[in-house]
Amino acid sequence: MHTYIDTHAHLYSSKFSADRNEMVARAIHAGVSKMYLPNIDAESIEAMLDLEASFPDNCFAMMGLHPCSVQPDTYQQELALVEKYLGERSWAGIGETGIDLYWDKSTLEIQKLAFSRQIEWAKDLQRPIIIHSRESNRECIDLVRSGQDGRLRGIFHCFSGTLEEAREMIDLGFMLGIGGTLTYPKSELPAVLREIPLEHIVLETDAPYLPPVPYRGKRNESAYIPVIATMLSEVKVLPLSQIAKTTTANAESMFVLKSA
Repeated sequence: MHTYIDTHAHLYSSKFSADRNEMVARAIHAGVSKMYLPNIDAESIEAMLDLEASFPDNCFAMMGLHPCSVQPDTYQQELALVEKYLGERSWAGIGETGIDLYWDKSTLEIQKLAFSRQIEWAKDLQRPIIIHSRESNRECIDLVRSGQDGRLRGIFHCFSGTLEEAREMIDLGFMLGIGGTLTYPKSELPAVLREIPLEHIVLETDAPYLPPVPYRGKRNESAYIPVIATMLSEVKVLPLSQIAKTTTANAESMFVLKSA
């Protein structure tokens, strides 16, 4: 069996309350040996840490503030809490953070502030940063470029963009997180990924969201990573074994602690 890593999954979500342990067991049985858990905000931390404690060899928590939780009245307190937790232990990564212009454009300026703060933390702690860039690739690329001093690395989660944007992200030292949207009939990702070397790609689910075909309309879970990998093998015209080996190695190198 091939071994995979899910670099982005909200497995602590209440959508898994009825069968969380079984869901993780299904993922492990499917060859998904590690699952990285991006934080959302103050309300998600406890459930995330509980899951990590239950599966310490398989689930790895990250700390950050999601752009959709950046609100005028609370974002400073939320960032202070993130900073507090970052000082208390080691985390697999910083995030998820970034900019979301799909749901609310009115908070763009404070989203930029929150993202920039987390960029600095990622550099100081030498951890990868997990970037949410929904309808904001240009804004996120520009902020990453302005903050890149050789210490910054990470993943553009749920990549959706042009070949030119993908190349900019890679040139900045980032990998592309590819998930279930690759399998969607109208997806433009296959054409872009044919031009991108596999060494710049990691796999993710964003569970419970964005399930791949044939699970659309249902809850996503980490056990579906091999479905995404199979589609990527078809797009890249490469053996599934190579997809598994290379994307797993990419993820392993991304989450290794780098010295400053």
